[in-house]
Amino acid sequence: MMAIKYELIHEDKSTGARYGVLHTPHGRFETPIFMPVGTQATVKTLEPSEIEEVSDGLILGNTYHLWLQPGDDIVKEHGGIRGFMAWDHALLTDSGGYQVFSLSEMRKIDEEGVTFRHHLNGSILKMSPEKSIEVQNNLGADIIMSFDECPPFHADYKYHKESLDRTLRWAQRGKNAHKNPESQALFGIVQGGPFKDLRKYSIDELKKIDFPGYSIGGLSVGETKEEMYEVLEFLKDHMPKDKPRYLMGVGSPDDLIIGVINGIDMFDCVLPTRIARHGTAMTSVGKVVIKNKTYERDLSPLDENCKCKVCTTYTKSYIRHLFKSKEFLGQRLVTYHNLYFLKNLMKEVRQAIQEDRLLSFKNEFFEKYYKKK
Repeated sequence: MMAIKYELIHEDKSTGARYGVLHTPHGRFETPIFMPVGTQATVKTLEPSEIEEVSDGLILGNTYHLWLQPGDDIVKEHGGIRGFMAWDHALLTDSGGYQVFSLSEMRKIDEEGVTFRHHLNGSILKMSPEKSIEVQNNLGADIIMSFDECPPFHADYKYHKESLDRTLRWAQRGKNAHKNPESQALFGIVQGGPFKDLRKYSIDELKKIDFPGYSIGGLSVGETKEEMYEVLEFLKDHMPKDKPRYLMGVGSPDDLIIGVINGIDMFDCVLPTRIARHGTAMTSVGKVVIKNKTYERDLSPLDENCKCKVCTTYTKSYIRHLFKSKEFLGQRLVTYHNLYFLKNLMKEVRQAIQEDRLLSFKNEFFEKYYKKK
């Protein structure tokens, strides 16, 4: 038996965007869906009951960080991440590969995996495809990722080709090492940088290995939005129609909507929580930088069109006061609001797909949020 099943229900007539349902061991989820990031078994500043209110019930944990602290063996003793953080819903874990390549100054890549230094204490560590899967098996998420290299987007063709070939070999090794395919769905990850022939080669080879879902990696790593959209548009017609498609590390409203137009079903990103902790709120009329003095006496809510408990309770003036006073509650309130905002945005996107009006929805949303910037 497969751990998950994707059910394609409707495609928007003007764009081909997909509305579907993802069935997992811990819940069914309408797609497209945005998944909040709980890097260290916590969505920063929020407790599980609040995460339930601002998500659709599917969130992320991070393999690299939980492997190093507290250790995947300790998490396993709790029955996996769900027991560890008292989360009664579904989870996805990444492979740890992105952190290995982005956080470690010293790293050596070979066929066996990556040798690198701990980003905090400098100790020498080794991550292989088998180790990544072993850790993720212990963490126990419903959906897990293949171990891959995430090369710089603008690396040359030769580097991307050699990296991709190795990543494909790692994907097969990871699948061979996976112990729980009936309860944890292992996704393959499409790489290839900006090169369309490599991207097609990547997805074609991954389909031969046959994964229950496919992620698109190597994007949102420094390339322009136009470059990212070009890759997504190309891949749209090459990804399997009967499997979920996951774009990793993307969370701005424009990228979410353009991603959906290009056939993406699942998204995650730290963006909404990170900018919230620095005082930036996503609203129906654009970003609000709440620390600005203009909000000192503003008695209106963060977003007059939002029905979350932050917007129905507090004023901009009060939330600004919290940030200026360095009160932690300010970070919590804006984090809650931003995730609620994206949850509601994806709900509206799903409705627009079902009614075959996604393009008009996109144009109306961009007009208000980005003011034609």
